[in-house]
Amino acid sequence: MKSRLSLKNSVSTGLSSLLLASLLSILGCSSSTEPTFQKDKIDRAITDICKKEYGIDIKVTLTGSTLWVYFPTKDIVEETDKPEKTISIFSSEFTQIEPKETEFKIDYIIKPIEPKEELQKYRSNKQVGEKINKIWSVLRRVVFSMDKASQKEPQFYSVISADIKNGFEIEELAYYLDLKKFSYGLMSVTEYQHRSVQEIKINPEIIGDKEGKHLIPRDITMGEFIAAQIKHRMKLRFQKPEAARNIDIDKEVLNIAVYTIKAYNYSDFDELEINNLFSKNKIVLNRAAVLLSTGERLSFPGS
Repeated sequence: MKSRLSLKNSVSTGLSSLLLASLLSILGCSSSTEPTFQKDKIDRAITDICKKEYGIDIKVTLTGSTLWVYFPTKDIVEETDKPEKTISIFSSEFTQIEPKETEFKIDYIIKPIEPKEELQKYRSNKQVGEKINKIWSVLRRVVFSMDKASQKEPQFYSVISADIKNGFEIEELAYYLDLKKFSYGLMSVTEYQHRSVQEIKINPEIIGDKEGKHLIPRDITMGEFIAAQIKHRMKLRFQKPEAARNIDIDKEVLNIAVYTIKAYNYSDFDELEINNLFSKNKIVLNRAAVLLSTGERLSFPGS
């Protein structure tokens, strides 16, 4: 179990740099002003370009407004000769973060602990990272030059890099407007890193799965995306961590939830409920209170 947790932390640390590198690399690519691709053909276009230009085999599936890209590879991370030290100051557990009927509910256990030093024994594999960069570059190239007169671009992009040798995968989930704003310099690097949701999954079914048969592509909703982003932001805040040890945990979680919901003008809920299962503290706000909130904006360096 300890090795798995260490692997997750190591991959998480390297993943942000991988994604950032991929996004920065595509900024240098010019976007065509002429519509080139039809929505019902972009899956084939992305697959063909990755194969013909970069020799990368991927599986692409368009489900509703969500584009799924499955990239089977090996050894996403590798052991490093110089492990980096990290210090944990919070214990975090996220039991439920999801839109549920008319309620947006967040259950969690976050508490300060004595500083605990850990060694990050793994680092991102540079060669695999370069391939991920190219996949994002092709995705942007195709989607940003779609025929928009009659069809709307996919709204969500899930790029799954699967280590079919070691049985884990990294999913990067991005929203179309976030990707576009960042690409054109309308969003900071730090804010984009917080908005692009990254998740690591360990599953024995991944081993040897070149076709992505263990996946069930589906159309992701805005509510699901916001819930996933709130969880992602909470992990960055308390597991990285960005927060000071004496921070007001419940207030910070509330700020994260309110800020994320307002960032997308999301209103398909009646109540926001936040439950700290450790302190037994509960906060409930109705939709109007959330959307009209003028509280402090989350302070992310560079955002």
